[in-house]
Amino acid sequence: MTADSTTPSYILRYFDLIGLAETSRMLLTAAKVEWTEEHPEWPQEKPNQPFGHLPVLVEKSGAEDGSDFILSESGSIERYLARTFKFVPTDLKEIARQEQLRDQQFDVSAAFFIQLNMVDEAKKERRGEFDVMLDKIVEIHTTLLRKNGDCGYLFGEELSYADMSAYALYKQLIMYAVEFDADIAPFVKDKITPEILNLIRTVESDPLLWEHIEKKGSFLVHALPE
Repeated sequence: MTADSTTPSYILRYFDLIGLAETSRMLLTAAKVEWTEEHPEWPQEKPNQPFGHLPVLVEKSGAEDGSDFILSESGSIERYLARTFKFVPTDLKEIARQEQLRDQQFDVSAAFFIQLNMVDEAKKERRGEFDVMLDKIVEIHTTLLRKNGDCGYLFGEELSYADMSAYALYKQLIMYAVEFDADIAPFVKDKITPEILNLIRTVESDPLLWEHIEKKGSFLVHALPE
């Protein structure tokens, strides 16, 4: 579902990087709502956030009393937007299937950043943990894509929350690896299956996300095997 004349506008507060806000950016863009992104001065603005960190979503109500809806935590923001704009199914079990993927992806992302911030010897010791987690999520995504006819979407024939969150995960892993760790970049890219490459290609070519891709740029070329 996309916006209509009664849809509120939104502000997304986050740093000017992929991080924890990419999926929310995609959801807001795909929903065709009015929204802007703010990059608060940090740490000066830290005390002014609900839990002292970002991202934060502000849903502008337009009410005279200024009673805007303010939500923190990346997962909560994503779920709220995905349900509000119907990028998840109506069936609770099907919603849970998509949301569990996002939670597993968050664990993979967290393990990845541990890798980036470790010195060489410690990084080697923890590489196995990240390797297992990445292999598992790649296997799950690839299996779902094959079961769905390898159409480029994880579920059904339309763009979903699951597609956007998976795309954001691989964008984060590959772009940060390319920029910050030349050693781990080939390791990550070698894991990407043809089915996942097709998901990336399909998401980037979806009309609902053209505006986002035009602004942020495609990362498909960086995901291709060397």
